[in-house]
Amino acid sequence: MTQRLHLVFGGELVDPTRNEFRDTSEMHVVGIFPNYATAYDAWKAEAQRTVDNAHMRYFIAHIHRLMDEESPSSSTQALD
Repeated sequence: MTQRLHLVFGGELVDPTRNEFRDTSEMHVVGIFPNYATAYDAWKAEAQRTVDNAHMRYFIAHIHRLMDEESPSSSTQALD
């Protein structure tokens, strides 16, 4: 069975209508979660905690979509 990892992260945006972070060094990495349900719960908790700041946004990244062992590596993977 394929493991489906999810990363929850967020930070303050330059403009609430765009997904551009104001300062990437200040981003908050909530964690990596083994399934979408637990990632969603973590995302929701952080989003609700920061609801008063319209510039704060949290996201869920599907790590399992970034790394597929069955497909050939990309040119950027070869640089690692």
